[in-house]
Amino acid sequence: MGDPDFDTYRLTDEHLMLREAVRRLAEDKIAPYAAEVDEDARFPQEAHDALVQAGFHAVHIPEQYGGAGADAIAAAVVIEEVARVCASSSLIPAVNKLGTMPLLLSASDELKKQVLPPVAAGEAMFSYALSEREAGSDAAAMRTRAVRDGEHWVLNGTKCWITNAGVSTYYTVMAVTEPSAGPRGISAFVVHRDDPGLASAPRSASSASRAAPPARSTSRTARFPLTASWASRAPASRPRWPPWTTLG
Repeated sequence: MGDPDFDTYRLTDEHLMLREAVRRLAEDKIAPYAAEVDEDARFPQEAHDALVQAGFHAVHIPEQYGGAGADAIAAAVVIEEVARVCASSSLIPAVNKLGTMPLLLSASDELKKQVLPPVAAGEAMFSYALSEREAGSDAAAMRTRAVRDGEHWVLNGTKCWITNAGVSTYYTVMAVTEPSAGPRGISAFVVHRDDPGLASAPRSASSASRAAPPARSTSRTARFPLTASWASRAPASRPRWPPWTTLG
């Protein structure tokens, strides 16, 4: 007879089956390239392709947007099992979730329908752009600004340490829209890598996940439609999202 207290935290049969499937995939399709991608400090394309083919690249996307609709535990199981053989490769499902969760929580349905289905299909990746060299862990001190101009936002600033920048299609970016409001004057934007004015700097060295080194992104007078923003005047108690614009 099981311990009722311990059973509360036991993985369900479904989660156990998922763990077995991801572990098998990771050992067969990802582990053989782990040392190579780390040594060469290159994006683990083999892992990405294997995860997409198996449908493990973004399991958290809801079914209504073409995803599997898996819960947070299932997403954690996927990330953990991939990290077991290659930490860099685990950042594919991890950052896909990090970049899209702010949208799932706060964005309009119109924006969700526009950007989430390509992620669910494995046709696009998301990155999360928040940090800046001058601000460090103090997100409220960010210098990136977004100013409304008619039906567009004009974004100016530089973001750093963006995982998978340059590879991802979309970036969740944070910028100050109301400087006088302090931390509550920060808004979030979804930026496409091909949007005019957006540039990604060379990747910087990483001592841990060398195949997923962070990069810097710069936006100089980049223009985005109003529909690409959400969560204006986000409460300061929301520490790391909704996020910003960075490629990394």
